[in-house]
Amino acid sequence: MLDWDDLRFFLAIARLRSLSAAARELRVTQSTVGRRLASLESGLRARLLHRTPEGYVPTLAGEAIMGQAERVEAEMRAVERTVGGRDAQLEGVVRVTAVETLASHVLAPCIAALQAGSPEVALELVADVRHLSLSMREADIAVRLAPFEGHDLVARRIGTLSYALYASPAYLERQGEPDFAAGCAGHRLVAGLDGAEVPQVAGWLAELAARATVALRTDSPEAQLRAALCGAGIACLARLRGDAFAAQLRRIEPPGVPVTAVGIWLAVHKDNRRTPRIRLVLDAVVAAFRDQAALLDPPLSRDAGNPD
Repeated sequence: MLDWDDLRFFLAIARLRSLSAAARELRVTQSTVGRRLASLESGLRARLLHRTPEGYVPTLAGEAIMGQAERVEAEMRAVERTVGGRDAQLEGVVRVTAVETLASHVLAPCIAALQAGSPEVALELVADVRHLSLSMREADIAVRLAPFEGHDLVARRIGTLSYALYASPAYLERQGEPDFAAGCAGHRLVAGLDGAEVPQVAGWLAELAARATVALRTDSPEAQLRAALCGAGIACLARLRGDAFAAQLRRIEPPGVPVTAVGIWLAVHKDNRRTPRIRLVLDAVVAAFRDQAALLDPPLSRDAGNPD
């Protein structure tokens, strides 16, 4: 008889293309993943995945059942959410995901304060450039720098994060002041890695410095900050980080160009928003971003490393 739970293992391998990666995702051993795939293939009497040098890829049979397997998975997730949404207990685990800057400088202090008053709630904070899925229960609460899509989510804008350009005095002394009218020709940039950038910020930087050379790309905002501090080039940083290093970085304000800012969005799956422990964390996160509004989107002045 077919074990429908084996479909979870098939989908994980097909998506991640690796037994070891699927094992980490499912929190089981690699041998368990291999065994469950073999069980499913035996029950269906068909090879579903083919191992290639680039990883596992679906066979024709695997492709044929992929859509059905995903529908079964979605229904099982819906059952879990229905049951979880009726959980009246405050205690339990709540997983929150956000980009590194917000996770480190807003959510970590928020969670520490929440733990002091509600130690029965166990919190997991995932700082990841990947968008973990709320529908697939990869996270309970998500904070992103872009609006959410999906009819099964409840989302709201909870703040604004502003950005500016920064460089070390040593770099500017070596390279000279950037000429934005000339697209910053002759200058070097410290930029986000493709796929990990905030699109609005990346577009703003590309427009301002179209003729500059990208010296470094990284998916870590903290690595961008450290590289700028070391004189690697001009970096577009969240002002809550760049302005904090006013003694070591100069904020560069292109003439006539407003500082760019992006919305901060919060979302939860609609079936979970009234679960007490998730509601508790949601309220704390909203309050934390409200309290930090002036840090996240400070007024423009010339007191953050810019000489008069």
